[in-house]
Amino acid sequence: MVSIAQMRKPPAGYFTSRLGLGEYTDWIDESRSWKETVSIGDWSFLWQRRYRGPDSLKLFSDFSVNSFEKFDVLQSKHVTHCNEAGKVIHEGILSRLSEDEYMLFGRNGFWLDYQIRKGGYDVESIPADGFNFQVAGPNAVALMEKLCGPEVRDIKFMHSGKLRIAGHDVLALRQGMSGEPGYELQGAAEHAKEVYDAVFLTGEQFGIRRVGARAVMINHLEACFPTIGTDYIPAIHSDDTREYGEEFTREMQKYNATWNIAGSFESDDIADWYRSPVELGWGRNIKFDHDFVGRDALRAELDNPRRTIRTLVWNPDDLIEVYASLFREGQPFDYMDMPRNNRGFVYADRVTLGGELVGISTARGYSYSFRKMLSLCVLDVRHAEIGQEVIVVWGNPGSPKKEIRATVASAPFKKDNRRVDISK
Repeated sequence: MVSIAQMRKPPAGYFTSRLGLGEYTDWIDESRSWKETVSIGDWSFLWQRRYRGPDSLKLFSDFSVNSFEKFDVLQSKHVTHCNEAGKVIHEGILSRLSEDEYMLFGRNGFWLDYQIRKGGYDVESIPADGFNFQVAGPNAVALMEKLCGPEVRDIKFMHSGKLRIAGHDVLALRQGMSGEPGYELQGAAEHAKEVYDAVFLTGEQFGIRRVGARAVMINHLEACFPTIGTDYIPAIHSDDTREYGEEFTREMQKYNATWNIAGSFESDDIADWYRSPVELGWGRNIKFDHDFVGRDALRAELDNPRRTIRTLVWNPDDLIEVYASLFREGQPFDYMDMPRNNRGFVYADRVTLGGELVGISTARGYSYSFRKMLSLCVLDVRHAEIGQEVIVVWGNPGSPKKEIRATVASAPFKKDNRRVDISK
């Protein structure tokens, strides 16, 4: 059984620098780059796997909410895998490399390997050791054109192009996790340093910045990309996924890795930290042209959604009181790290209206560009109107609580510029 109490206690020696990244200029400078110039982020730590074999597409179809009726070579999809109750087990980017070979990037991706081991699929799962550099921002296209030529402008959104950088073959996926035009550069690990250095050297004339540990997840907040292990717990401890959950937990323990929770939200049921793709804003990706795990539950939820995702804008006067308490006598309120929590917790806070629980706030972070404290919030649809005033309860169990006023805003909070026409 999962111990909720233990999940609030990180193990000894828990990391303090998220994802093993450093800080390069400073988090304010870095967090401005993907909106003002161009940034480069190293996401090579993501779980990477190649799938090859005649049943590959059937495997993805059986366990993904997405349709694969149209899936061209060098096209990519944001795929989501759910349990029977329609709660997310894994999500990531799946790219079709050839007729029967695919690459999956993400976190907690062993779910498909588990299905292969259970039998019934003629698919080979191959560990991939490669780099994944994200180049994004208003100057990203100009940088890539300078480095590789005008063909970078021909790459359609969520498609890849084959480029040469520093003499090496590189796949460039046009995506943009920052909410700006961008490319994910993927290739063999042994070429990583040469490719990275070539991009960075060329990028200096375009104002490039390395994105470090403190700034790295602010773009996910501004652009509304809820993330496993940050905004929710994967649904691996339900009745239909228990065997897999135990196996995956043992695998994580080899690396001293755990799922950890914090914040004012409390429950005795781990499922209250699970989320559905509908709640996370991915309902448009759910297609009912095929059978898949969670199909019935998601159809019912789409017909009558209970919660949706929004951004909350936190009241600055109430926030100042949290920091001011550090300079006063008595027990202060729990500290708010800047720009956001960097210790790998799912930080879930109660959101109330008239004393009633109406939502759960996650990913609280400070956006220097907007000069606002923001969070993502899975909110009851009846209270999700833009401009609605709510209360976020700040403080871990056993700590003093501070009620912070917040205003409901759109998600994403930042304008989504990923699909702008780059052909000219």
